Parts: sequence; structure tokens; C-alpha cells
Amino acid sequence: MPVYFNEENGTFFVQCYYCDGRGAKRHKVKRGFADEADAVAWEGDFLSSYQGTMDMRFSDFAGVYIDEIRPRIREHTLITKEYMIKDKIVPYFARMRMTEIEPIDIIRWQNKLIEATDKNGKRFSPTYLRTIDNQLHAIFNHAERYYNLAPNPASKVTKMGSKETKEMLFWTKSEYLKFSEAIMDKPLSYYAFEILYWCGIRLGELLALTKSDFNLEKAELNIDKSYQRLKGVDVITEPKTRKSVRVVSMPKFLVEEIQEYLDLRDDIGSHERLFGVTKSYLAHEMDRGCDGAGVKRIRIHDLRHSHVSLLIEMGFSALAIAERVGHEAVDITYRYAHLFPSKQEEMANALDLGRRE
Repeated sequence: MPVYFNEENGTFFVQCYYCDGRGAKRHKVKRGFADEADAVAWEGDFLSSYQGTMDMRFSDFAGVYIDEIRPRIREHTLITKEYMIKDKIVPYFARMRMTEIEPIDIIRWQNKLIEATDKNGKRFSPTYLRTIDNQLHAIFNHAERYYNLAPNPASKVTKMGSKETKEMLFWTKSEYLKFSEAIMDKPLSYYAFEILYWCGIRLGELLALTKSDFNLEKAELNIDKSYQRLKGVDVITEPKTRKSVRVVSMPKFLVEEIQEYLDLRDDIGSHERLFGVTKSYLAHEMDRGCDGAGVKRIRIHDLRHSHVSLLIEMGFSALAIAERVGHEAVDITYRYAHLFPSKQEEMANALDLGRRE
């Protein structure tokens, strides 16, 4: 039962969902607290009066959880989180009551997901399994922290999957140029991959682009949205992080290429998606291009790594690269540390010279 601050009148309020004596879900809001301590105290008294709060079904509490975190997280994150909860978690636990779920139930759910496959018959990756598991833990942790759920069954279960990401792969510039030649016969594919490689943007950012996002006179590309397809529906959201909202400068040759493509696409309006395809289409084109060029297969996201590695090789700083690709500088330093040239010997020589002077 989180405590919130009302900026309009400077007071605090509490809201929660609970089950009454008949098992019906109720919504309770208490407003007008002068300070947070009073709101917290009222919260404790209310919880003491409703020991049956956690008798509600998991599906109901999952809805409570989503409603209560909605104001505090970004739309992009919320859509992804809500999709995983409703598609991968709720169907299994829906009719169970929160107080009845035991660690063995969670283990059985994990085992079922580990054996499950996607629409292409492939099992879910370890990192995706870990991401789903994190959502389940977040729900139970919320119930424990704000609704006094005890015990928390998720706390006794080891998370499935792995937090380790796949090996970082990237193309050299010569490898990319071979690939681009192999897909040049399809303009949409060619220009899409040109933007991905030479600008280092994310795939979702590419698929959300419209004509109005390009300022060719200033050689700039505006990134302020992202594309997802959830349950067959196209969804345009805010970018992944606040840092992701940015303006990317384009090299002159790319400006000329984009002008050519925009002239070709006189069939779409200035605010319609410029690349109206799916992620799977570009993945197929990636396969086709790799086969035709004879270069190693990398993921589409690895084009972003390729862009960063190219900029590092050209001598740009982590801060400058981070601003371009929408990351924090510390993330660039940490993730790509092995690509930056070592300064240790240079530092030692400078210290030696300074000692002698």
C-alpha cells in the first residue's frame, strides 16, 4: 500500500486494494495527511484491520500491482512489463490465492516456462527467462512490502535463466560494406541497415521513424519514440530511457542516401512509419545478406555494437559516444572497456617523467 504525495495541495495520501469479508475486491483511498508519517501510521492501522487482504486471487493482485506502479515507470517499460505478466505469469497462477501460493508452485511454473517454445518452435533464451522471473518476484515483493504478505514464496526460490547476456559480436567496417552490397537490391532493407550501422540507433527506434524525424538541411535525425508489436498490434512508445531522447548527426553521404529514399517513398505521409516492416522481416534480410556476403551472422542489435566499436577505433571518448547512442558514459566505459586502447603505459611514463623533473 504505497504512500503518495499530492503536489497540488502539498498533502499525502494512501491507496490500496483489499478483499472484504465476502472476498470481493475493494479499492481504498485515504487523503489529506499533513505529513508522510501520519499516512504511514494510518496505513499500518488499516492493514491490521484487514488481515484478509492477501486472500485475493493472484490475477486480481497482478492488476493491483500494475495499477500502483503505473505512475512511477515509463510507458515503454510498463507496456513490456504488463505484457510479460499477463502472457507468461497470470495464466498459470490466475485462480490461486496469494496466501496459498507456495515455493513449489513457483518452481513448477519455472519448469513449464523452461520447456516452453515460442511461435517458431524455439525455447526462450536464458536472459528472457530471467526477465520474466524478475516480474514474478517484483509482484510478490510488492505484496510483501506493502500488503504484509508473509511468507513471500518467491524469496525461497532460485531465479531461473541467466542474467548474463549473449557474447557481444560486431562487424568491422569492411564486413558491413560487404553485407550492404548484398542487400542493395531491396531499397527498404538497404536504407534501414544504413541507418542502423552509421547512426547506431536501436531497432525499435528505427521502426518508429517517420519522414518528419529527418532534418536533412541540418543533417540531423531526431529520436524520440520507439516501436513494438505486441499481440499483433503496432505500438509506438517513448524510447527505452530518458537518455534515449536525442538528436543524431548524420554523415553527409547518409544524408544524400536518405534523400534518395524519401523521394522514393512518396506513398507515405510525413508522420507515417518510414519503415513499415516487422523485426522478423529485417532478421530475415540479415540472414539473406550474411549468406550473400559471406560474413559472420550477428544479431541486428549487434549493429549498434558495431557502430560503437567503430567510433572507439576512430578515437572518440566514451562521453561523446554515449551522447550519440543514448547511453550513460559509464555504461559505454563498462560494456566496451576491452575495446578502448590502454592508457596504463602512457600514464606510467608521464608519472615517471614528472618524478624526474
